[in-house]
Amino acid sequence: MSLKMYEPDELSTIKHTIAIAAGKGGVGKSTITVNLALALQQKGFKVGIMDTDLYGPSIRKMLREDRMPGQEGQILIPAICQGISMISMAYFRKTDEAAAVRAPIANNIITQFIQQVKWGKLDYLLVDFPPGTGDIQLTLAQKANILGALMVTTPQEVAVMDVRKAMNLFNQVRTPIIGIVENMSHYQHPLIDEKIYLFGKGGGNRLAVESGLPFLGEIPIDPALCKSGDEGMSIFNKNFKSNSTEVFSGLAERVIKQVDNIQQEMKDSLTNFEITWKEF
Repeated sequence: MSLKMYEPDELSTIKHTIAIAAGKGGVGKSTITVNLALALQQKGFKVGIMDTDLYGPSIRKMLREDRMPGQEGQILIPAICQGISMISMAYFRKTDEAAAVRAPIANNIITQFIQQVKWGKLDYLLVDFPPGTGDIQLTLAQKANILGALMVTTPQEVAVMDVRKAMNLFNQVRTPIIGIVENMSHYQHPLIDEKIYLFGKGGGNRLAVESGLPFLGEIPIDPALCKSGDEGMSIFNKNFKSNSTEVFSGLAERVIKQVDNIQQEMKDSLTNFEITWKEF
């Protein structure tokens, strides 16, 4: 049976779709996605997450569901996880089962996630991109109505190198870069007022400067942040005492500002085009 494909706005009203990307694994995209979503939710926004890592989805572990996903005919209904709507491959296979999925099938799954999920009304949909710059990433960039991409790196050059490649992908499909955030930036020793740079220093900021993009902040190595992810609990839960709540709250504010700037630039560009066309 063939599936009817819907235009995204037939099923959902999503104000801002944001890609969380890096071009590589191991930099903490899922951690950034989950905690940025929670921070936006704390500010009163309606938020959803699309976990598009088909081969190693981890967000379900980090954000436990209160309601499992459902289905209405061909339409998928997202899970509800601590008030956040979420769809992930993790709901459609066994926990320890390897995802042996060839690229054409993977693209079909991603297309279903884009066109067959009934999100309802969202202020922000965060799309957790898988590693790499291949078919799945192109499908997402071209079909998911992405407003902009938040690039995640760690301080070391080997990470920055791959992020540059991912940025080039977004440039090719004319998707604006919202900014760059550096994860695992440093460790704040609890007994001394000193930052310990375990993975080098300043890679994210250097990338931002060389590319002319906003540097949106540093996310420190935080045991409480790790614990919250392992236990599937919100870092904003009162049981977790951590400065990371302030860090992610600040990141959310800067992302909101950059999204507003991008939208204003788009409006100005359209206005200028209309004026030029009328003069022509």
